[in-house]
Amino acid sequence: MAGSIFGIPFDEELFMQMWNEAPDPYLTAMIESGAVVNDKVIASRIESNGNIYTIPFYDTLDGDDQNYDGQTDITVSEVGGGSQTGVVYGRAKGFFARNFTAELSGADPMGHIVSSIARYWQKKRQKRMIGLCDAIFGITGTGGYAKTWASNHSINLGSATATARKIEETDLNDLATQACGDNKGEFKLAVMHSDVAKTLENKQLLEYWKYTDANGIQRPMRIASVNGYTAIVDDGVPCTPVGGSDANKDLKQYTTYILGSGVIRTAKGRVDVPVENHREAKKNGGQDELITRMRETIHPNGFSFTIPSTGWSESPTDAQLFAKANWSIKFDPKAIPIARLITNG
Repeated sequence: MAGSIFGIPFDEELFMQMWNEAPDPYLTAMIESGAVVNDKVIASRIESNGNIYTIPFYDTLDGDDQNYDGQTDITVSEVGGGSQTGVVYGRAKGFFARNFTAELSGADPMGHIVSSIARYWQKKRQKRMIGLCDAIFGITGTGGYAKTWASNHSINLGSATATARKIEETDLNDLATQACGDNKGEFKLAVMHSDVAKTLENKQLLEYWKYTDANGIQRPMRIASVNGYTAIVDDGVPCTPVGGSDANKDLKQYTTYILGSGVIRTAKGRVDVPVENHREAKKNGGQDELITRMRETIHPNGFSFTIPSTGWSESPTDAQLFAKANWSIKFDPKAIPIARLITNG
């Protein structure tokens, strides 16, 4: 419905179109690398208001072949499989004029508002993807694939002593080989802390991408290339101070994740009113407010989410999404190109 907000014309349909078209360089980089995939099957499961979905999978075909000599009977093996379960989360955020003070004086105030909101949700999406990666690496145990997953997909080189072990030239390749062997070519994307990126940059192994802004000036991005991987630099990855004595009080352990083709599945859920403007007459003497809502899923392929026994309210909190106890592994670990490297920089 056409109207106004913050003293400028506002149309909800036009706003949604601009919001959907707002560039998200990080999501674009993840999708173009092939690590993050928009999943049409999941999208069809969640197009209503459902927040839990189940998708089947089939085991890799295996077993011995037989001699085809016109005499030997051909035996038929049943194809096994199973299912994995994912969850949709819903989030909302309201903004008012003070959030956009600098932008509202520009030549394109609505464009600035849309880009600011898009950046806000980009950061939240990135945080949740990192949180989910951290959660699944908490899966341990001796049952099923858990033990193999925990031991084969993680390398910890981050010394807790004064002798720091920073990332080296061969570490990402060694990790990919340990995790997936001859399937390591599936790895496409690395997500790392800026201190780790600095180490690789100093070794001349990291090359930052550039973009051209509206004024025709080239500017560096937090996206780069390293060892054939698209690299996203994000200080939201785990960074743990070692602490202790004076010798290592400033030492930190950084986690770098590498992700492979299609290993993160995503889809948008249904939102009946994704955006609306509102006038709060009494607050601060009267203020205009813009409310945004979204529902989506970010699912690590090969894992299942289990609804927690307490505190469940349809949309999971971040604490529930990131709780390792709520996740279990379903695939053969070699078929899951997700791995993590822990170093001191």
